[in-house]
Amino acid sequence: MRPIGRHRIPFSGPVGLHGPELQAAARHFGRRRFLTLTAAAAALAFATHVPARGATAARRLDPARISEDPFTLGIASGDPLPDSVVLWTRIAPAPYEPGGGLAGQSVAVEWELAQDEGFGLVLRSGTALALPEYHHTVHVDVTGLDAGRPYYYRFRTGPWISETGRTRTAPAPGAAPGALTFAAVSCQAYHDGYFTAHRHLAQEDLDMVLHLGDYLYEYPVNSAGGARGYADRVLPAVFDRETVTLEDYRLRYALYKSDPDLRAAHAAHPFVVTWDDHETENNYAGAVDEHGSPAAEFLLRRAAAYRAYWEHQPLRADRAPVGPDLPLYRRLHWGSLAQFDLLDTRQYRSDQAYGDVQHTPGAESDDPARTMTGAAQERWLLDGWRASDAVWNVMPQQVCFSQRRLSTDVRAKMSMDAWDGYRASRGRILTGAQSAGVRNLVVLTGDVHVGYAFDIKADFDDPASRTVGTEIVATSVASGKDGTERPANWQTYLTANPHLRFYDGRRGYVRMRLTPDTARADFRTLAAVTTPGSPVSTAASFVTEAGNPGLTAV
Repeated sequence: MRPIGRHRIPFSGPVGLHGPELQAAARHFGRRRFLTLTAAAAALAFATHVPARGATAARRLDPARISEDPFTLGIASGDPLPDSVVLWTRIAPAPYEPGGGLAGQSVAVEWELAQDEGFGLVLRSGTALALPEYHHTVHVDVTGLDAGRPYYYRFRTGPWISETGRTRTAPAPGAAPGALTFAAVSCQAYHDGYFTAHRHLAQEDLDMVLHLGDYLYEYPVNSAGGARGYADRVLPAVFDRETVTLEDYRLRYALYKSDPDLRAAHAAHPFVVTWDDHETENNYAGAVDEHGSPAAEFLLRRAAAYRAYWEHQPLRADRAPVGPDLPLYRRLHWGSLAQFDLLDTRQYRSDQAYGDVQHTPGAESDDPARTMTGAAQERWLLDGWRASDAVWNVMPQQVCFSQRRLSTDVRAKMSMDAWDGYRASRGRILTGAQSAGVRNLVVLTGDVHVGYAFDIKADFDDPASRTVGTEIVATSVASGKDGTERPANWQTYLTANPHLRFYDGRRGYVRMRLTPDTARADFRTLAAVTTPGSPVSTAASFVTEAGNPGLTAV
């Protein structure tokens, strides 16, 4: 059994807490068959409420009968391509109730996409069916759009109209845009503070937002919203438990997406999302959870978490999960300026070495058979780099990629949950980048609730070795509460890691601007998140020149 990590919350129950369909899957397939992901996927394919044939014609609710605002969880867009973008919403007049207050009925939802905010010229429109099997979420892949331009969109059902969202398409293949401005965010624990960072994101002039994981947390949220300390409301008791079942995860997304600051950020910009661990459970690795549960049991929970994640994010239909498997890693392009290779470092990784406690590197962590990405994803990444003609190759992912010695000891301990616990896997990635001719590598990271800027070294133990890329670590939106500019280990980390160029422990996000000549990172920080409305400021800015890896403070 894996030792308990620093974020350990008692597990709230056994497999019996799962819905009847998932319990039936577990009974139908024996444990020995369930020990492989393939068998689990087969078992759960029928067990996650896939609509039956003919469901679109059954149990239809007249939208005119919806008496309360159904757009309580806002709208979103995401994964912009040159000719299409995904639009999302969920119909939930009672978002904190199971089923969202729609009693299992389907609802017709109209959508419009226009070239202007006033919808004077509507370019695309249609009707989607919000099905109870998909928790009344709507995913519309709007195609046939012009490349490299903004659009406005909204939804309507019955007498109700959603807020207006602004999105955009990516530039055409081969186009050479002069700039791309985006933000990177991660780690938004509702119970640790307000999402003020998202309110500021909504006001930034951005082309898109990259969410690097921990969109929600599985931990209980009490009636006062934890550190938010609500005095004007009482949250329902359904949130004051760890998420385990499909209903638990769905309700938790309702809590997070009802936050007005997060809603504002989604309405303002298209999001490109990937997950880390807390969308399912702390520090899980593949089919292994932190409690040492049987694989069959944890895969039921993973299936529920993955299903709820896809339902509540602006992802295309081809990303829908099959049981406990969801194909999340993917590639997006911004003309010839940038290629984004989004990784999934949870679903396919080997279990953490040395029981997932801080440890000096050794035979177990350095075993070449260990992988952070799985073999298929690793091949996909390296093949994509070999085919890339982009100026900047950007790799959004979850956990610290650069070496991070946790003390100044000669044999310093490192995190076994980060790439330091998978050094052979990291070596293959860096060797593959060099072999592919990647000259401008930018790694984007979340997870650790602080802001870092690293020079990626060919040999991290030799400060004089060649710099081969840049890693920018986005601090948390709220996780860790207010934080501090210089945590207690600030000087230790900077001394122990000469390639670490910046370290700040406050909340916020990173704003990045890519041009054909430079990549600029602005670390945007907040003084507090336990009280709302904190102003944002730029703590530091760094530039990397194209063709000359390495960070320069500006």
